[in-house]
Amino acid sequence: MKQFPVAVIIEKVQLDNRWVSEKWEAIGVVPAFETPVDVPTRQIFADERRIRFLVGRYDLELFRDEVENYHLNLTSPEPRVFVQWRLEDNFAQPREVTLSYGEAARWLDSGEQCDGVPMPPEIAEWLGDFVNAHYKPAPRKKIKRNDPFAERQP
Repeated sequence: MKQFPVAVIIEKVQLDNRWVSEKWEAIGVVPAFETPVDVPTRQIFADERRIRFLVGRYDLELFRDEVENYHLNLTSPEPRVFVQWRLEDNFAQPREVTLSYGEAARWLDSGEQCDGVPMPPEIAEWLGDFVNAHYKPAPRKKIKRNDPFAERQP
C-alpha cells in the first residue's frame, strides 16, 4: 500500500489575551479508509473554551528518497505525523500531511504553519514496514584525529 488515508483533527481554543483571541492547532490524525475523498468538515467536540473539527481526507504517501527522514521519525522518542495548514476564511485548513522530518522542516523554513501530532499505531506499523524494506544505513567512516605523535611512531 503506497498511501494511508487520514483525517485531521483541528482545534480552536479561545484565549484570554488582549492581543490574540484564539489559537488554531492540528492536534491529531485518525485513519480514514472509509472516508470519501470530498468529505465535509464536521465538529466533533465543543465546550466553553475549545472546538474540535474532523477535517477531510488526506493521503500520507511514502517516497524512497525520504526513507532516512522516515527512519529518524520512527526511531524518535515520540514519532509524529506532520500537518501543514493555512488560516483561510477564519479556519485552519490542512493542506498536506507527511511522515518526513525533512519535509516538515522545509515547510517550517519556508514560513508555513506545521504541527507535529502523535503518530497512531496503525501508521507506525505501516511506516515501519516501508522503512524495514528500504532503509540502508550509511556506512560509518573512520574519523582521523589530529594526532601529534602519529609521525613519531617507528
